[in-house]
Amino acid sequence: MAQACHKPFAATLAAPALLVGVLAVQWLPALPPAWLSIPLLLPVVVAFWRWPRWRLPLCVCAGALWAMCIGAGAMDARLPRALEGRDFMVTGHIDGLPLEREDATRFAFIAEHVTLDGEPMPLHGRMMVSWYDEAPPLRPCGRWRLLLRLKRPRGLLNPGTADGERVALQHRIVATGYVRKDPGNALLAGAQCLDGVRDAIARQIARRVRDRHDAALLQAFSVGDTRGLSQHDWEVARANGIPHLIAISGFHVGVAALFGVWLASVLYLLWPRLALRLPRVQAQAAGALLAAGVYGALAGFGLPTVRTLLMIAVVALARCGRRGGNGAQSLALALIAMLVVDPLAVLAAGFWLSFIGVALLMLCLQSRRRGLRAFLCELGAGQLLMTVSLLPLTLWFFGESSLVGALSNLVAVPFVSFVIVPCVLLCMLCLGLCPPLATPVLWLAAQLAHAQWWLLERMAVWPGAHWYLPQLTPWALLLATLGALWLFLPRGVPLRALGLLLFLPLLWPPLARPAAGAFEAWVLDVGQGLSVLLRTRHHTLLYDTGARYPSGFDLGEAAVLPAIHALGITRLDVLMVSHADNDHAGGAGAVAAAFPQARRYAGEPERMPVPMPACVSGQAWEWDGVRFRVLSPAPAAAGKSNDRSCVLLVEGTGGSLLLTGDISAKVEPQVAAALGEDASPVLLVPHHGSKTSSSADFIAAVAPPFAIVSTGWRNRFGHPKPEVMARYAEAGVPVLDTADSGAIGIGFPADGPARVTGRWRLRDLRYWRETP
Repeated sequence: MAQACHKPFAATLAAPALLVGVLAVQWLPALPPAWLSIPLLLPVVVAFWRWPRWRLPLCVCAGALWAMCIGAGAMDARLPRALEGRDFMVTGHIDGLPLEREDATRFAFIAEHVTLDGEPMPLHGRMMVSWYDEAPPLRPCGRWRLLLRLKRPRGLLNPGTADGERVALQHRIVATGYVRKDPGNALLAGAQCLDGVRDAIARQIARRVRDRHDAALLQAFSVGDTRGLSQHDWEVARANGIPHLIAISGFHVGVAALFGVWLASVLYLLWPRLALRLPRVQAQAAGALLAAGVYGALAGFGLPTVRTLLMIAVVALARCGRRGGNGAQSLALALIAMLVVDPLAVLAAGFWLSFIGVALLMLCLQSRRRGLRAFLCELGAGQLLMTVSLLPLTLWFFGESSLVGALSNLVAVPFVSFVIVPCVLLCMLCLGLCPPLATPVLWLAAQLAHAQWWLLERMAVWPGAHWYLPQLTPWALLLATLGALWLFLPRGVPLRALGLLLFLPLLWPPLARPAAGAFEAWVLDVGQGLSVLLRTRHHTLLYDTGARYPSGFDLGEAAVLPAIHALGITRLDVLMVSHADNDHAGGAGAVAAAFPQARRYAGEPERMPVPMPACVSGQAWEWDGVRFRVLSPAPAAAGKSNDRSCVLLVEGTGGSLLLTGDISAKVEPQVAAALGEDASPVLLVPHHGSKTSSSADFIAAVAPPFAIVSTGWRNRFGHPKPEVMARYAEAGVPVLDTADSGAIGIGFPADGPARVTGRWRLRDLRYWRETP
């Protein structure tokens, strides 16, 4: 072992050991302070050089301590909890490309100087800021003084949805907030920076390409600017398994490196005497690294870009130093560099898809044949390998995959990488050297991108383009990944087809269904809104769908549908929307489009975003021994929209649930009378706990064993109101809040009382997660 550690291939052993240490930390619910990890790290580094036999376990320890140090430092940099909701005067500069939408302009703001009530605050770093109410034009790099209302990063937590707080940690976001109206808000100075160059190139493309969508595609391919792409565009990309191609991918950086090699070769062809001063091989390596670096910088240094840049740098330095090397060593050194520079990169899906994908390609594709036929065979085999082998990781991170992805990538990867991207690179070169020549090149690139996208849109509606599976367990993920490795090992390995058996836990997971007379409910975390999912043994009902905002962000699509898929639900029988307020009905269009066969009921049907018959008191049906009764509104009900909410009582043999929408105290007596005397259902707190509802008489009449309230964290309405929570406390009714708990699961067994089965914010605790 001591001798092995001195050989060049030692990196291939150290890299996985370092990764194990870094990864182990990400499962911890809390971290020791950073000041404790640093002193422990120094002896480990010394021991690494002193005792070669223990280098691998020491690499594990070093990775863990380094990840603890960086993770604790990033969490300590966040806004203190006691200061959430306060107004801060912040001086800083805009980072990245501001995103303009109908409702607001959103941008990353690097805080340099922060004051609270005139006193300096030790708060620095990246903030995600929204500017509402006709924000002024914002340009990258601009230095501003802004009055910001800030809070800590906090995301929605539901089955199947992304962990926004993990993403915030990965990007080192210390606070989120919005700009307050203040006469002190001012642009202090403009500046020149790399993001400004990216923005300028994107504007030049938009000016020269007539079709806005074609221009948006070229902006994404050239400088990684995806601001012009719509939600539909991303749906098409996901359906074809090509999100990695929309913005600049690692493969595109490799093409840029080849472009650099070609330029160096042309230079030596024109001036052969240059070889007397610098060998051609070294110049080509330097040209490849320079071109890849420039292109990666214009892409904003995304994670796949950085991984490819590190690999190119390793190979280029080896060439410049006249040292040998192979792909495994380059990949290992790139992994070590990535973990040293940013151990929190392991929190990103791109990290795993990039490194595991490249590693599998190196391990499983080892053909030594040459020629066009061999290239085409390897290209097809490579796309099949990437589609199948990365299927478990894709399902783990995104909850869906594409069965047409292998064919889509087989067409899109070579066309984008070897046709469109070279055109884009040539265009960028023309913009810098001779701008008039950029117009015809851009016209050609736009025509090619348009034709490519036309084909992808047709393939996006093929069967299997969107393939969903229930939320995976870590064991199913591990077994399927090992099965993919076994399946695609080189020829000569026996029984490779048995690798398919290891996919079975992933493809056919066990699904526990309620017994007859029992049902399950999930009050989803949709912020200041409502969505409740109910399942009997063979049927499913969705009550409300969350909000849809002018920016296009749709909680029906972003939270409700992923939760349905993650819970293994493939059919929705009834969609009921309590009333037409946006926080209840905004996501109805997305849900109705995904499940067009579902029966629909709604309060205020005339105001619904999709056609829906009215729900009226007296409607009733039974599923699997569970009875559903609509208690309100009356057939001729009038008045405020909140009081026309559908009120639904769900009665199993062991317990019941009362869903109340936004009814006020005016309607509560009628609901209590229709409920009966002995029901005592679990109660969904009316109107998010507003002061106009949850009267003391209503709480006493319902007598719930516990209640659930759905609110947004630090929402602007102050829900649930303290006086309302005091009434529940006086009645001895415990109340759970989705703002504190995330999605809340409730079980209603056939032979016992209702019980809380899950609180997603308190489940699988991680150190980056905000807890009550």
